[in-house]
Amino acid sequence: MIPVQPSGAHDKPLRAVALGGGHGLQATLRALRLLTPDVTAVVTVADDGGSSGRLRRELGLLPPGDLRKALAALAAEDDAGRMWAEVFQHRFGGNGALAGHAVGNLLIAGLLETLGDPVAVLDEVARLMGLRGRVLPMCNVPLDIEADVTGLDEDVTAVRRIRGQVAVATTPGQVQRIRLRADRNGPPAACPQAVTAVLDADVVLLGPGSWFTSVLPHLLVPELHEALVETAACKVVVLNLVPQPGETAGFSPERHLDVLCQHAPRLRVDAVVADVDSVPTPERLRTAAASLGATAHLSTVTAGGAADRHDPAALALSLRDALQLHGLHDRV
Repeated sequence: MIPVQPSGAHDKPLRAVALGGGHGLQATLRALRLLTPDVTAVVTVADDGGSSGRLRRELGLLPPGDLRKALAALAAEDDAGRMWAEVFQHRFGGNGALAGHAVGNLLIAGLLETLGDPVAVLDEVARLMGLRGRVLPMCNVPLDIEADVTGLDEDVTAVRRIRGQVAVATTPGQVQRIRLRADRNGPPAACPQAVTAVLDADVVLLGPGSWFTSVLPHLLVPELHEALVETAACKVVVLNLVPQPGETAGFSPERHLDVLCQHAPRLRVDAVVADVDSVPTPERLRTAAASLGATAHLSTVTAGGAADRHDPAALALSLRDALQLHGLHDRV
């Protein structure tokens, strides 16, 4: 763990909440665990591809893949924790019914069918893996992402509506806006424990990750949106290192913030963390960050030799510096 300063009157560790999904959320969680043992992941539940999509369609359960990745990222660092993380991430080979399924996906699916309550399931898996922290779903029911996309027709301004996480993530068009759809009528209901975690946090992180399919969906769940607006936590946006083919192809760093503002115009942010080599025009990013109420923090946060992957230790140092400049100097 990165050395922390004495907490003075604060004898409790920093309460950190990270919202997202997939590999981006894993990077954030691995960085946060270097700063504090009190980390909660709030994970998207709209995946409809691969092993998760198969289990979702066949059993009607929450897609487990992004939940599995978050659990693995927070697994204990002793021998047992590392073993469980490796087993959880292992995928079956071959050509049979199990081919492509991750062990963790099947375990989570089995517990969901047995226990029913997703939060109880994830807490039980956390106990099994010796987690330092907690993993929660964004919602307790699976969701679908629906997007307005241009550039798919001869008339490049024509808007076409596409549905599904995989379809949105891989579209060759330009995503303009997304919405969430639940299986039942009405807006999606947030996981109550996730709302409480955001309201009680000292720091809340959004990103990095697939912008339209992993990051922005949290802002479209009404109760979670209100919690993000109202929380007294320091709010930090961590930008991606490179645009994602299809979903955000051609996006500049500041364009990511513009889209964030379009989907949540009431959200104010304290800090924007970005890799210095991924920002061609720093002044534009600073201006875009300021429009959200934030200060831009640029440093090197990439893993050596991998321009598209965050280094957890470097990201942790950048987050620590940002938090110290935003009122949490005695907590990190």
